[in-house]
Amino acid sequence: MAIAGIDEAGKGCVLGPLVIVGFSIKPEDEKKLIKIGVRDSKELTPEKRKKLAKKIEKIGDIAVLKVGPCKIDGYQKEGVNLNQLEAMKFSEIVNMLVPEKVYIDCPTRNIRKFSSFVKKMIKSKTEIIAENFADKKYPVVSAASIIAKVIRDNEIEELRKKYNFEGSGYTSDERTVNWMKNWLKTNKDFPEGLVRKSWITTEYMIADKKQSRLSGFFKNRQ
Repeated sequence: MAIAGIDEAGKGCVLGPLVIVGFSIKPEDEKKLIKIGVRDSKELTPEKRKKLAKKIEKIGDIAVLKVGPCKIDGYQKEGVNLNQLEAMKFSEIVNMLVPEKVYIDCPTRNIRKFSSFVKKMIKSKTEIIAENFADKKYPVVSAASIIAKVIRDNEIEELRKKYNFEGSGYTSDERTVNWMKNWLKTNKDFPEGLVRKSWITTEYMIADKKQSRLSGFFKNRQ
């Protein structure tokens, strides 16, 4: 018998991938997670998360899915919102690990609908326990949260080296938004695979750039 926890990192970011992680262990091994200090990844420093991730990897099995900006944009065009996308990917994780019971950090308040969506897509008889803030309550979900955050941080660091962008990648981060604006001032478009173009923030920036081009065109024609 095995239990699993599933969580994600990067859902609300405008830059970089969405990372979804499933972590599976034997129920009796959950105390090992508590012993090494596993808790919600948001309560830990980046360095602490990295150290814990290495210890977590030795305790159970890990399944990782990365959904890049282009894929996210593609799903959005097809009418698949982020919560639906997460449900699809969570079910893939369950089908990989096939636990007896899975604890899910539910991304929406409509827990029943989300759980039903996941249940329809899994191939096993896995019991689904979906809760808001499950990463604070269940160590197995906390472990998945930590691994997801470490992987996401590593992905962002590689992108940062490549494009020299600033900030955390969230739309709430003024440094990130300013970097995006400055990038568009000197480039035709954002780098492929970096920016989620279906985000409102990005759409506004691209629309403003197009408007500026039109204004400049008509001004020059006068």
